Amino acid sequence: MIRRVSELRWFVAHTKPRREKKLAGYCRRQGIAATLPCYKSAHKYRGKTVVFQKPLFPGYVFLQLEPGQKDSVRQNDHVAKLLEVFDQETFQRQLQDIFFALETNLEVRLTPSIGEGMRVCIKAGPLQGLEGWVERRYGMTTVLLRLDFINRAAAVKIDADQLTPT
Repeated sequence: MIRRVSELRWFVAHTKPRREKKLAGYCRRQGIAATLPCYKSAHKYRGKTVVFQKPLFPGYVFLQLEPGQKDSVRQNDHVAKLLEVFDQETFQRQLQDIFFALETNLEVRLTPSIGEGMRVCIKAGPLQGLEGWVERRYGMTTVLLRLDFINRAAAVKIDADQLTPT
């Protein structure tokens, strides 16, 4: 069966936790066009470096579906919700830009939307549960956080992915 490109529409599958690769594999087996942008992440374990492919957008897989394929994807055990893309042209262009950036040798990562002056809560690590103010960002991952203690302030550098806006 030959598909006409005009019949295919972009959708975003919001997956259940850590199921992005499983959904992408299922889609490939079913002949559904699935896109899962990933980046390389290296970790050392017992002196050996292991490289993983991690989803750039955790919890999301981008799908091109024919009208009749939506129900089978929605009912899949890996999908929490299927979201419609309203501006197909812009979405396609942005997805192409993402893959262009990933093909370079630059480290491409999503940055948390945490900026200077924001009140945040530490969601992980030894200071979990404390709240503070973002004083400054250092690069893509590090934040200088001001913690207020009894009329005094302390500063700590922390990874932005350990923070959530309050």
